Amino acid sequence: MPIDQETGQITGTKDKDYDLLWFAEASLSNALRMEVYSQDAERAGDTELAEFFRRAQGESRKGAEQAKALLARRLS
Repeated sequence: MPIDQETGQITGTKDKDYDLLWFAEASLSNALRMEVYSQDAERAGDTELAEFFRRAQGESRKGAEQAKALLARRLS
């Protein structure tokens, strides 16, 4: 079976559930990365760019929180 057609037989997790778990992790990881990027911009004196990365960080946090809430409902 090609990996692009995996539906849980290999991982033991249905694709849709895996996708939701991946999204939560990717959102949290992105929030951490945006912290680094905003600090880089601040050190360079670029307030506009730092604020842009802070807004992006907020959106990533929001996505992670929504994914975690959805996971909690589905796992209970």
